Amino acid sequence: MKVVFHLDLDEEKILRIALTNMENLRAAKPGARINLLVNGPAVKFFRKNGEDEFLERIKNLIQAEVTVFVCQNALRAFDIPETDLCPGCETVPAGVVALIKLQQQGCAYIKP
Repeated sequence: MKVVFHLDLDEEKILRIALTNMENLRAAKPGARINLLVNGPAVKFFRKNGEDEFLERIKNLIQAEVTVFVCQNALRAFDIPETDLCPGCETVPAGVVALIKLQQQGCAYIKP
């Protein structure tokens, strides 16, 4: 099972839903390959000095082998240096291109 969750809005309730969905999927299907693609204003949530509630959950998901891809275009647009990202996040040049590639690799697309 392969899946990509897509976050692009900076709305806390959507982030909360996405994190819960990924945690529940990891618990139900421990072998699932879970990816999270973050672009647009949602990149603001993935700074290492972000809100503790979200940051801790993001770190736990990364430790549980969830791959978090963050769009470099969005980071530039919101003036966030890559060095400010939560440890374990991977950057991609263009989030939409990475999203297409993940879907072409057979990932189910989930947009919370």
